[in-house]
Amino acid sequence: MAGILQGLHPVLQALLATCFTWAMTAAGAAVVFTAKDISRRVLDAMLGFAAGVMIAASYWSLLAPAIEMSEGKSIPSWLPAVIGFLAGGLFLRVIDKVLPHLHIGFPTEEAEGVKTAWRRSTLLILAITLHNFPEGLAVGVAFGALAAGLPATTLGAAIALAIGIGIQNFPEGLAVSLPLRREGLSRRKSFWYGQLSGVVEPVAGVVGAATVIVAQPILPYALAFAAGAMIFVVIEELVPEAQRGGNTDLATMGGMVGFAVMMLLDVALG
Repeated sequence: MAGILQGLHPVLQALLATCFTWAMTAAGAAVVFTAKDISRRVLDAMLGFAAGVMIAASYWSLLAPAIEMSEGKSIPSWLPAVIGFLAGGLFLRVIDKVLPHLHIGFPTEEAEGVKTAWRRSTLLILAITLHNFPEGLAVGVAFGALAAGLPATTLGAAIALAIGIGIQNFPEGLAVSLPLRREGLSRRKSFWYGQLSGVVEPVAGVVGAATVIVAQPILPYALAFAAGAMIFVVIEELVPEAQRGGNTDLATMGGMVGFAVMMLLDVALG
């Protein structure tokens, strides 16, 4: 991936990287063509793995660089990270409160957001789409940060983040398409809507990269904002879903493995 992205404009790098993460979502959704269902144990382990990846990415790829690039300024180095982090969580909280959506495995009456008569399948798709937005934003901001030329940001670190997000997008695509299949949709429609939930990532990636390039002073805030948004998703959505099926230990170990994989990628490539 480094050879492909080397020398390209950061916005184009962000677009290609988030197209990769979208493709991984599609690959997971494509499992619906070969499998009718997936065991709850496997799904919980995958959700735990995704949570671990996102937690590790939030620190290693986003918060740590945000703190490092704030050092030596007229304000405390931790301040942009704290403000951006909390702002990211607050932003997702507002969207979560307004956008109608339904988390995987929850009954329809537990749908969140404003009340609507939308179909259950639509609410499931919107839940994963909401989940994918901060992931695309994080990748976009990481690549956009390369334009600043700061030591805290490297192409390897941005690629590591894209790979990590891509890996955990596979079970997300699967977690959308298979439930849709159970809802009665055809395999083709289940795949289509499953991969469609990842379309938001290239959009968010380009927006994130372009924003920090145009307004470089907000870069540490933007990195922390993306981290806060991802941690909100982990705590509000992934962890409860992974624990809901009763496979607590399996989901927890999946989270540990996911964290270790993302940490390894960031340290090895960054």
